[in-house]
Amino acid sequence: MSIKQGRIDVHHHIIPPAFVEAMDARGLHKVAGAPLPAWTPEKSIEVMDMNGIERAITSLSAPGVHFGDGVRQAGELAQRCNEFAAQMRSRYPSRFGNFAVLPMPFTEAACSEAVYALDVLKAEGIVLLGSTDGVFLGDPRFDELMAELDRRRTVVLVHPNMHQSSENIGLQTPGFLIEFLCDTTRAAVNLILGGAMERYPGIRWILAHSGGFLPFVAWRVSLANALPEFQQHAPQGVMTYIRRFYYDTALSPSRYSMAALKELVEPSHILFGSDFPFAPAPATALQCQTLDGSDLWLPSIQHGINRGHALSLFPQFRKADEVVTPAPIYQGESFAQRLRRSLTRPVGALAERLRKR
Repeated sequence: MSIKQGRIDVHHHIIPPAFVEAMDARGLHKVAGAPLPAWTPEKSIEVMDMNGIERAITSLSAPGVHFGDGVRQAGELAQRCNEFAAQMRSRYPSRFGNFAVLPMPFTEAACSEAVYALDVLKAEGIVLLGSTDGVFLGDPRFDELMAELDRRRTVVLVHPNMHQSSENIGLQTPGFLIEFLCDTTRAAVNLILGGAMERYPGIRWILAHSGGFLPFVAWRVSLANALPEFQQHAPQGVMTYIRRFYYDTALSPSRYSMAALKELVEPSHILFGSDFPFAPAPATALQCQTLDGSDLWLPSIQHGINRGHALSLFPQFRKADEVVTPAPIYQGESFAQRLRRSLTRPVGALAERLRKR
């Protein structure tokens, strides 16, 4: 069931004129070391057509809309970007959806813009940066916003930003290569251990770039189950919350990344993402080819990653005669494989015994 058309891209960026103006006014021409691409909606559609992407749910990338000038500037820029995205979707109704950007870290203004974007502009969801001004998602100051998003069962894409620790680390490596992944991982862990995942279960979280480093360090993070200070915040066990996240494939379609996700989460929580235009046209094509050429997945799951799994979050994009059924989970798995997977569940009791030795 190799897909030729119909992909749903949950990680696809827009670069609105208002955002370009804000960057230019501050002499900024790169995002985490990557040059700001020249972009138009038509360029997105061209790349989408070349790679079987039927629809892209667009979002603004880092650094978001806050440039240090205060809440008014961030709020006005967020609204301009969101209205641009809504107008683009209206112009191409069969090709785009959008995640609205919020003026973080200003909670009251972010709540106001979320209500406007979701209720008036009818955005498909919200994009939040892993951190803004050094403050990570999961911080209690964002509880009012989390409650607003929870009430609406909002789909939230978590996109990385450059944290001040990454800015000051002194490496010559462009931030998008490694430091972006740190930001996503830190945010995800903070959402779990700070209790936001438990308090606001209605939010459906998508982690960019296959969750950064989270799949690789999941077992290690789950040792927090043994620490009393986290048991109230994550009473269901860390791995439960890690498996609750959705993970997009943007710039992470390799066998190594996909094998880790296959062991960690249900395939229904893996979604296609391209990262266009920061991943330029050749890189987008390579990602699609890598996913299509993988032998890790049954055809039904391959189709789910490309399209079907996204429809569980965005049922409004189903075709009139389209029936989406859950892909079989671990079909053909042996008893030994099931046993090995079961051992990745929360290991708090074991860790607690080891800690007390």
